[in-house]
Parts: sequence; structure tokens; C-alpha cells
Amino acid sequence: MRRCKKVPKKFDQINVIPFIDIMLVLLVMVLTTATFIKQGVIPVELPTAKATKKEDLKKEISIYVNVKGELFYEKDKVSAKELEVKLSQISKEQTVVLRSDKESRFQDFVTVMDILKRLKHEQLYIVTKE
Repeated sequence: MRRCKKVPKKFDQINVIPFIDIMLVLLVMVLTTATFIKQGVIPVELPTAKATKKEDLKKEISIYVNVKGELFYEKDKVSAKELEVKLSQISKEQTVVLRSDKESRFQDFVTVMDILKRLKHEQLYIVTKE
């Protein structure tokens, strides 16, 4: 009995169209899911949080705590006493935004929160990354 031997086809070109389609889909996915995070003036590495709600803040006061534990009121470096004096001069309805570095000591965060509580500020936002 005679067996048929198939001669393999010569593979001389590559079809790149499916590859291009996949790459374009991946590019669209990356561009649509990319987030653009507003960074503050003082470089701090923000902690992450699962449940976040983005708020539209108007005329806010920014307080920064960097990794060294230094406090900043807007762009000015201040001590805890100076921060308390500056916060006592603003309205209780004024929005205060706290940006604390994730590597900073928890005590620095508690110090700022304690000052705000003593001054009865209730409009406080803590900024995190999603």
C-alpha cells in the first residue's frame, strides 16, 4: 500500500494584521484607563485608599506633612504652633486639605488633626491616591 506524503508548505511571510489589531486595542485600553493625578507643590508620596470620593474643592487651604515630619501651610514651612495660629485666623467653614506623606510618622498626622479639632474645623479632606 502506498502512503501519501504531504509536502509541507513553504512559510515565507507573516501576517501582522492581527498583531496590529491587538496592539491598537491595548493602546486604547491604556489611554482610557490612565489617570492624571494633581500633584501639590510640596512633594509627598500619598497613601492609597479603597473607598475614595473625588470632591470639587473651592478655595481650599492646603497643609502638607512630608516624610521628614515637616509641616507646611500652603508653601510655607511652619511649626505646629505657627500652624495653629494660622488656622485660628481662618473661618471654620474654610475647607482644609491635608496631604500627608505615606512614609511620615503617624504622630505628625495626629498633631495636625488635634489642632484642627481644637479649633473646631469640620471641613477637612485627606488626599489619597486611588
